[in-house]
Amino acid sequence: MDESTGPFTIGQLARRTGLDARTLRFWSDEGVAPPITRSPSGYRLYDAGSVARVEFVRTLRELGLGLGDVRRVLDGRATVGEVADAHVAALDAQIRSLKVSRAVLSTVAKRGSTAEETALMNRLARLSAGERARILEDFKADVYGVLAVDSSLRDRIRDLRIDLPDDPTPDQVDAWIEWAELVQDSGFRARIRAFFELTTPLPGGQRPPGARIWWARQIVNEIAELRARGADPGTPAAARLAADKFRNEDLEAVRACLRAGLQANADHYRILVARVRGRRTAPDGTQELQWLATALRTACD
Repeated sequence: MDESTGPFTIGQLARRTGLDARTLRFWSDEGVAPPITRSPSGYRLYDAGSVARVEFVRTLRELGLGLGDVRRVLDGRATVGEVADAHVAALDAQIRSLKVSRAVLSTVAKRGSTAEETALMNRLARLSAGERARILEDFKADVYGVLAVDSSLRDRIRDLRIDLPDDPTPDQVDAWIEWAELVQDSGFRARIRAFFELTTPLPGGQRPPGARIWWARQIVNEIAELRARGADPGTPAAARLAADKFRNEDLEAVRACLRAGLQANADHYRILVARVRGRRTAPDGTQELQWLATALRTACD
């Protein structure tokens, strides 16, 4: 036999392609690399065209295509481009699934979660887009539905979206798991509802007492500077400073607003939403707000 043009045996084909004979026999049996003929004694025989075909099959297999898709291409029932496009979509789904698995395992490791908590996080992370949307809509109806707001704000609430993008980072998945757990807790819903009732602008745009604590970072930043200098929130000086910041507002109403936000852990909730959306945001100001709460209590006593 002329080993440069063929016909040649499966062993010779194996040497030319670098594949083992077992793989070549399997591909032959599956119809993607059949022999051109058989010898009188029944041995499979191949030619130079078989080498090119085997190399093509190997390329498609290394790219992850199944033998069924390879056969469709070789038979002319699909183009390489069509099969590749479908495979890209499948790979995207696999990559997303791997990212979800990584995020869940990372969260489990960080929290030291129990088996039950791990199962819950895994279910939450793998919800469909429609199932995730229903969690948000149920939360909005329960928490925002009771608020007395004008039509423009009602429209913004209706259009509020908190969901994972098509290609989420592990941190976004981790944040969404925590957010979804949180908003389905009835106790949290009651606390955040009470907070929103005290901070949401009334019809006509009037801002409730203390609401600006949560929507403007100036106060938090100023208190952070005081804390950095070691200022004690229980001193008369701190009380006077706190009262001066709200001199035109009812201090008891301001305290109630601040207390509601701290009980709901509202600043942590704000950060969770930003993480799900992949946005940078101001750091957690809970410690500064607790400092302010102590100073306001002293001012009101």
